[in-house]
Amino acid sequence: MTRYMPISIALLLAGTSLSAAAQTPPPPPPAEAKTQAEPYVTAAGRSDLYEINSSQVVLEKSQNPAIRRYADMMIKHHQKTTAATLAAATKAGLTPPPPALDPGATASINELQLASAGDVDRLYLAQQVPAHRAALDLHQSYGSGGDQAPLRATAKKAVPIVRQHLAEAERMQQGAGGGM
Repeated sequence: MTRYMPISIALLLAGTSLSAAAQTPPPPPPAEAKTQAEPYVTAAGRSDLYEINSSQVVLEKSQNPAIRRYADMMIKHHQKTTAATLAAATKAGLTPPPPALDPGATASINELQLASAGDVDRLYLAQQVPAHRAALDLHQSYGSGGDQAPLRATAKKAVPIVRQHLAEAERMQQGAGGGM
C-alpha cells in the first residue's frame, strides 16, 4: 500500500488543482500597465502568450470543433497583436523583452494540461472569459490614457479583437449551460 501512496497523493493534488482552476484564471495586469508603456507592453505580452500557450494545449486535447476553431483563432490573433505591440514599443523607443508568463498564467496552463479530455473545454472557457475581460480593460485603459502614442494606437486596435474573443467565449460558455 505504501508503494501507491505517492500516486494517490499526486492524483488528489491534481484534482484539487483542477477544481480551483475555474475560479483562478490568470491574474489581471497591474494598475500601472493601464497608463505606463513598459508595464503595458509586459502585461500585453503576458496576456497574448497565455492565450497562445493555453490555446495550443486545447488544440492538442479538445475534440470539440467549435473550441478547436476558437483556440486556433486565439493563436493567430494573439501572435499578430504581440507583433504589433512589440513594433509599437520599438517605435516608442523601448526595447521590450520577449513576452513571458507569470506564475498565475503558468498555473492555468498546467491545469489545462492536467485536465481530462472531458473537462478541458469547460476549463478553457472558464479561464478565457475572465482573461479576456482583463485584457479588454488593459487595452481600453491604455488606449485612452497611455503615455506613448504608438502604443495607444496599438492598444485601440486590439480592443475590437479582444471584444470579439470575449463575446465568442461567453457565447460558447452560455451555450454549454455554463459548462461543457
